[in-house]
Amino acid sequence: MKTINCEKLDFSKLGELIREEKEVELINCEGQRFIGAGTENKKIIINGVPGNGLASFMSGGEITVRGNVQDQACDTMNDGNVVIYGSAGDATGYAMRGGTIYIEGKAGYRTGIHIKEYGDKKPVIVIGETAGSFLGEYQAGGIIIVLNRKDDKSPVGFFCGTGMHGGKIVIRCAKEPKNLSPKIRIKKANEEDLKEIKRYVFKFCEYFSEDANRLLNSDFYILTPDSENPYKELYVQN
Repeated sequence: MKTINCEKLDFSKLGELIREEKEVELINCEGQRFIGAGTENKKIIINGVPGNGLASFMSGGEITVRGNVQDQACDTMNDGNVVIYGSAGDATGYAMRGGTIYIEGKAGYRTGIHIKEYGDKKPVIVIGETAGSFLGEYQAGGIIIVLNRKDDKSPVGFFCGTGMHGGKIVIRCAKEPKNLSPKIRIKKANEEDLKEIKRYVFKFCEYFSEDANRLLNSDFYILTPDSENPYKELYVQN
């Protein structure tokens, strides 16, 4: 694995160096944008804080970030695995179409906006702590899991699930979460419901040394859309 010192490198030059290698470790990363954008089947380890657009249009491979990430990480990501040992900024996973994102800490506003699935492509976002407002806005597919591992009383911000018309949001919390869009259904998860997410929870705990049994032996709530076209009344005359 080649080591690249990002100090004094702009994002364009850094991108060129990454494209020349199969496996790279970046040190002294200081906000360079678009790291891993459009890559496929590469292994990238980042020490520091990558800038906006990390893993945009990524189509495979793995990126590990030993630190926080800024906005729009995994924008329109097609496939691959991104592991963040820290928190993520706004619009993480925007229009994501496949792959997985594991976030140790918090996620900002509009995480999972417009994520969608087709065929065997099902995007998954796992958030270790809490998520900001508009989580899953216009979600059309895939799964968003909020593990709320620090047992915050408000695991999601306002307007969670606004415009949601596919997929599901799974939230770990002691009581039914508040601040949800009125256009979604919510139910307490049973054992059968949890089967789908267990492998992602175990993987999260493997990455971040968390106790899977503690998390899974808790109450989870599942959010799904109550209509395939939740805003039909706004655009179609009856």
